[in-house]
Amino acid sequence: MTDAPYALADLHPAGKLMGLDLGTKTIGVAISDSLRMAASPIETIKRTKFTADAERLLTLIEKNNVTGIVMGLPLNMDGSEGPRAQSARAFVRNLKQKTNLPIVFWDERMSTMAVTRTMLEADLSRAKRAEVVDKLAASYILQGALDRLRND
Repeated sequence: MTDAPYALADLHPAGKLMGLDLGTKTIGVAISDSLRMAASPIETIKRTKFTADAERLLTLIEKNNVTGIVMGLPLNMDGSEGPRAQSARAFVRNLKQKTNLPIVFWDERMSTMAVTRTMLEADLSRAKRAEVVDKLAASYILQGALDRLRND
């Protein structure tokens, strides 16, 4: 799932990508390796104000030499967009004013559910699941985009 003006093919052909899972209270962050083979969860940002959230993301972008961003787009199960998708689009519109990096959307339906199921199978405690679910969801989102890039 992509959104104008950028599609996955428009991402810089090399370098690390950042994956984001935007929630109402947190932002899960993942980074790929420079060969774009694997996504690794790196941080969960506790959301405060957009400016502070964006500054933390920009710091992580610079620190990790990120060349593009993959933002999870939380579509409804029927593919339509609800308030959460609109919120993600608004966040990206604002973030684009602070960075020239290409930002693409990726359909994130089922990402949190898939990650939660995996953690339950691993018998992680509820507290530990809550602590890591967002950054793992970001990693899941980014890995889906990486897999698509490799197979196109």
